Amino acid sequence: MTNYLKSNCLIEEKVNIQGIPAIIFKPKEIKKPMPTIVFYHGWSSNKESQRLRGFILASVGYLVVIPDAIHHGERNPLSEYGMDEAKEYFYNVIFNNLGEFNTIKESMVLNHNADPERIAVMGSSMGGFTAVGIFTHNEDIKTAIIYNGCCWWENYNSGVEVEPSQKYEAQRIRVKALDPMNYLDKLTNRPILMLHGDSDSLVPVESQRIFYNKLSPIYEDKEKIKLIEYPGLNHFVTTNMMDESINWLGKYL
Repeated sequence: MTNYLKSNCLIEEKVNIQGIPAIIFKPKEIKKPMPTIVFYHGWSSNKESQRLRGFILASVGYLVVIPDAIHHGERNPLSEYGMDEAKEYFYNVIFNNLGEFNTIKESMVLNHNADPERIAVMGSSMGGFTAVGIFTHNEDIKTAIIYNGCCWWENYNSGVEVEPSQKYEAQRIRVKALDPMNYLDKLTNRPILMLHGDSDSLVPVESQRIFYNKLSPIYEDKEKIKLIEYPGLNHFVTTNMMDESINWLGKYL
């Protein structure tokens, strides 16, 4: 595992938050409550794979926690992460992330000096689905940043071939019940940044375009909602995306 923390200015700590393995990055010697980011990894990834992003965000002054999702990392990982496994587990992982968020938030506030009034959610791919879901259903969260994710879950599902069986009916019902597109009133005028490759073959950008075009006209301050597309980029997070994120957090967290 790469050791990014050669300097004396940051701390990296592996923790277990009521059964949720996570990594925390934080600046040293800050006494007052810190603005905090909960960062979610994508499908088939894990917390260790996001360490560099945690290090970058902490280096500009944020307390960062990166949890492992169920069926990933230290939490009973799957042997394969193909389409069949995605149909079975993808949304259940997201639903579980949503259910665990308050446990993570409360632990960060009580034990790690997080400022409860300045919390952001971020995520890549499946983690982007998670981040916007948490943001939608927790109106005290300050901002969300979504890398190559989707804010209109049902539209994404329409492009995935899932047989119309009873097996997936409960999942479809829950997706519809929690889909951010169905809660625009909870999102209006809250800061949302979406960053996406326009050639993404895994999570196509079209759902984000439609979501943005639906939501942005009802914002009073148009600067608080932004969709940035990267020409020719497939399903990756780039240094330009990190730069945009840090600028965004400086304004809204």
